[in-house]
Amino acid sequence: MKEELECEQTIIHEDVVEKVATKMKPEELLMDLAEFFKIFADSTRIRIINALLYSDMCVCDIAYLLHMTHSAISHQLKILKQAKIVKYEKVGKVVYYSLDDEHIGKIFKVGLDHIEE
Repeated sequence: MKEELECEQTIIHEDVVEKVATKMKPEELLMDLAEFFKIFADSTRIRIINALLYSDMCVCDIAYLLHMTHSAISHQLKILKQAKIVKYEKVGKVVYYSLDDEHIGKIFKVGLDHIEE
């Protein structure tokens, strides 16, 4: 027997709707959040974030670790940088990438915890 997932009656609980409506974030902010989470939808970017949880790394190191080309890693790092997920620091002739702030690591770890449950 198929379980019904819809209400059997059309009743609007106005008090609940009004309470939630006052707490909802603005549509534009929610759209920005959706765009932010889209960044995490690419396995290469996730692998880069995972690596940067443990150490700052240059493009060459990340490419070697992930068995990918420098070009492919640079492309993904550009996207991550534009989304403010990674930042970089130039030391001499080497550019080192790191996570932009501790929020990124927390988001990654919470997502991973959820998947591992």
